[in-house]
Amino acid sequence: MAHPAPHPPILYSFPDAGSLVSSLASFILKAQKEAVEKKGRFTVALSGGSLPKMLSGLIGHPSVKWDKWHVFYADERVVPLDDPDSNHLLCTDTLFSKVAIPPEQIHAIDTSLLDDLEELADTYEKELIREFAQKDAARFPVFDLILLGMGPDGHTASLFPGHALLAEDDRWIAWLDDSPKPPPKRITFTYPVINHALRVAFVASGAGKVEMLRTVLDEPEKGLPSSRVKPVSPGQLYWFVDDAASAAVQYSRTAFKL
Repeated sequence: MAHPAPHPPILYSFPDAGSLVSSLASFILKAQKEAVEKKGRFTVALSGGSLPKMLSGLIGHPSVKWDKWHVFYADERVVPLDDPDSNHLLCTDTLFSKVAIPPEQIHAIDTSLLDDLEELADTYEKELIREFAQKDAARFPVFDLILLGMGPDGHTASLFPGHALLAEDDRWIAWLDDSPKPPPKRITFTYPVINHALRVAFVASGAGKVEMLRTVLDEPEKGLPSSRVKPVSPGQLYWFVDDAASAAVQYSRTAFKL
């Protein structure tokens, strides 16, 4: 059965980092509230880079129900969890060490499998299956929220321009050993997983993102990895950016309100 056409992305642009961070926190809290009221849990996937520090507006906020969060990684570098390249280490240092998410609800990779990428990816996929399959009975997991960043080449998660994984439409978790940026070995959500989420939010800030953000939003036909994030209905894609990043974008902005 064909899915309805994706909703157009919603672009929010803020004058500075402070207003971006506080608005993103409000947005996440609304998603949390709806998820917890509906099913008693909040399923979130995070990527690395500058994204974890953008979640600082949640730390200490009285409305966050950390005990309801179930956290996965949209992608992860195949390194030990204490390696400086680890997204898990970055998220732990920046966020998890400061909040009260039960450790068993933060799903890191199995580091006993670092030498077997196929098994590592399969094992992480089974983590998703345990969380979603019995509860949601869907072909792909339906996250309440996936939070993504965008690289300077337009990549997102570990989906890179021109890579064969852009066409992967069956597996939930894929692996690669030829990432164009180090480290080369990674696992990543595939587009079917990303695009079945109820909400996907990109976060991008700074003048360094200005040309790539313009290309992704104004020229999606170029097919850059970030442009290929198109959640199927009823899912919705959001962009949380600052005015420095969106300075060249023609795509229409939406005033932020909840």
